[in-house]
Amino acid sequence: MDGTASPGARARRLDRRSFLFGSAAGLGALGLGGCATTDGVILAEATRIYGPMPDEKFPIPAVDVRKVDPKYYRRTVRYESKEAPGTIVVDPRNFYVYRIEGDGSATRYGANVGRDGFLWSGDAYVGRKSEWATWTPPKEMIRRQPEAAKYARGMPGGLDNPLGARTLHLYQNGAYTLYTIYASSEPESIGSGITSGCVGLLSQDMIHLYARTPVKTKVVVLPA
Repeated sequence: MDGTASPGARARRLDRRSFLFGSAAGLGALGLGGCATTDGVILAEATRIYGPMPDEKFPIPAVDVRKVDPKYYRRTVRYESKEAPGTIVVDPRNFYVYRIEGDGSATRYGANVGRDGFLWSGDAYVGRKSEWATWTPPKEMIRRQPEAAKYARGMPGGLDNPLGARTLHLYQNGAYTLYTIYASSEPESIGSGITSGCVGLLSQDMIHLYARTPVKTKVVVLPA
């Protein structure tokens, strides 16, 4: 994961329906009124979920939710899975992370994922957890991006640290994979492939997932 600059925000999409009633002018007014109300409710809820977190070690500002496609806002969805409740499922093709809740439902979070050439899939588990972790770029990254060399001995935790407020470190067979699920402070990155294989959630989403994820939790990364 290297925090490469992300593309611009995605356009909103919302399915709207109108009912034939009265004149054409009346129909237009009803349609506009319905859209404004629906969009307003969605935006208000997102603003609440992604508000500031002033009590953090490094206070986290509110997310500019206008930079996030509404389909990536956190929500509970129907999701059939054979995995046990608590399992994390990463769907890089659709830019989602799911936490299985059981009874055919899951908490779904919007995510950024690895860019072309850095995607991977398979089973892993949370080997350790970190709050405001120190970030140390791998040697391979320093070779690709020499400007990262100044952090070869580690970048302390903070708002500018690529790992953000919370990190789940993924392991396989007792060995650290170097891949993580981390907290991103770049709302416009959600729904895009920008990292070196790590998976990023908005800071508020990552803190929500982190609090519900113990060490040894299974993580399934689906093929892209």
